[in-house]
Amino acid sequence: MTIKKAILKTMLAPALAGASVLAMAAGDNFISIGTGGVTGVYYPAGGSICRMLNKERKVHGIRCSVESTGGSAYNVNSIRSGELEFGVAQSDVQASALAGVGQFADNAYPELRSVFSIHPEPIHMMARADSGITTFEDLKGKRVNIGNPGSGNRAMMELLMAERGWTKETFRIAAELKSSEQAQALCDDKFDVTIWLSGLPNGSAQEATTTCDVNMIPMNDLVSKAILKEHGEYSSAIIPGGMYAGNEEDIETFGPKATLVTSIDVPEQVVYQLTKSVFENFNSFKRLHPAFKRLTPEEMATTALVAPLHPGAAKYYREMGYIK
Repeated sequence: MTIKKAILKTMLAPALAGASVLAMAAGDNFISIGTGGVTGVYYPAGGSICRMLNKERKVHGIRCSVESTGGSAYNVNSIRSGELEFGVAQSDVQASALAGVGQFADNAYPELRSVFSIHPEPIHMMARADSGITTFEDLKGKRVNIGNPGSGNRAMMELLMAERGWTKETFRIAAELKSSEQAQALCDDKFDVTIWLSGLPNGSAQEATTTCDVNMIPMNDLVSKAILKEHGEYSSAIIPGGMYAGNEEDIETFGPKATLVTSIDVPEQVVYQLTKSVFENFNSFKRLHPAFKRLTPEEMATTALVAPLHPGAAKYYREMGYIK
């Protein structure tokens, strides 16, 4: 079946109402990937995926574009509404969307589908050196950036707060800045501590630690260990000593993985072609960012995929022997 026929067939399904899918049916064959802030890892990852797919555009007829967005939850909601076909989202945000909890309370999204996992995203809990913060418990009464609504940073902070029975009122200030705004604001003394969930190394974290004195806060306390035990979408991680200026010791932490997700409504052949484009250019993809250095095709096809695999991705993985 050709892509256009697959798209037209999919368009006949009454469940599809997204404008972007309508554009594909009209023959434009456009898809968009939602990412995150331009200083993070999501944006260049999405751009690389699009470049690989666009190289063979004359063969498969798909034109891919990348969009900077508010992050994981925003991407999932935009896929649901049909504004995006694909998005990068943390594995924990996948889990929340499927279960209808957290940011997706009473709004579950069972039609969400996995394409592949990308890189680990350990928590970077970063505090000004003059704040007196050395553990997560020290955040009480401080000026805290909890992340912008719709971001994976915010989702993680809300989980960490809920496990302790905290609310925004626990902090003297609860700021809601995006990832791209955090480094400058931290060094300008707008708040005491902020959270990033990111691959290693993170450009914004590097900016902050080279601009002012910032300490990485370990996330290895009893509450963090309980979260790890209860939530299979997270895994322990180490931020190597010396990766960030002024932080010479290894930092114990944990976090989710970044994953590429889509909707069951996106045609099988579109997802198949995107997956194939990335895996057939795997070495080029790995060179994109240091966070991708240790990736393997088998791991990307099988780990941290909380949502069911999209049939298009599953078809390619079976062909390659990654799954049965």
